[in-house]
Amino acid sequence: MPKPYPREFRDDVVRVAREREPGVTLEQVAADFGIHPTTLTKWMNQARSVRVRTPSSGGGSGEEAGSRAELRAAQRRIKLLEQENVVLRRAAAYLSRASLPGK
Repeated sequence: MPKPYPREFRDDVVRVAREREPGVTLEQVAADFGIHPTTLTKWMNQARSVRVRTPSSGGGSGEEAGSRAELRAAQRRIKLLEQENVVLRRAAAYLSRASLPGK
């Protein structure tokens, strides 16, 4: 039996599939992530059923709080990714200087 994909990976793939540009198929998204299109469809159906079953607490306030929490989480993730990007750029610059002839 194959090892299951991490929850974060599945959530990211589903998010990308939902926010895809017009004309981009689910098959293309699945190929980009190296998964089977049927797997992506199954993940999207599971995510949809989880959203439907989640009770909201009194109308819009629960949804707004959830949206704010998602926004904060996304901002933290963006900050982390920006920091990782800086580190990778510095490492690439260091390694490219180290590989120059005569150094």
